[in-house]
Amino acid sequence: MLNEQRVSQTVNVMLWIVQLLLAAMLIWSGTMKIFNPASLPWPWIKENPGLATFTGVPDLLAALGLVLPAWLRIRPRLTLYAAYGVMSLMIAAMIFHISRGEGAQTGFNIFMLICSAFVAWGRSRQNK
Repeated sequence: MLNEQRVSQTVNVMLWIVQLLLAAMLIWSGTMKIFNPASLPWPWIKENPGLATFTGVPDLLAALGLVLPAWLRIRPRLTLYAAYGVMSLMIAAMIFHISRGEGAQTGFNIFMLICSAFVAWGRSRQNK
């Protein structure tokens, strides 16, 4: 029993670390896409500045959804849904990059997908 509790606490700490890292990356990405897209090195942004702004908004909303519901303990299940949303965003980003012949740039998206899948798995276990 005590060992299970320690494992649960360790997983919870790991989930919070991953959630905060994901949120930090999404906040950075979202604010840069919205407020300073010209400084970003990605070629698709220079070709589609409106798309950059459009994709910045879901990034910011996902960051808030990953942290606020669980932290404030107001409908913490929304954190699980935000993790699913990030997974969807990353899959869409990979499809976008592959369709443009930029498949080599999907490594970061895969990393974010794995991290958000971990959050979804961990938070779904806690919400049972």
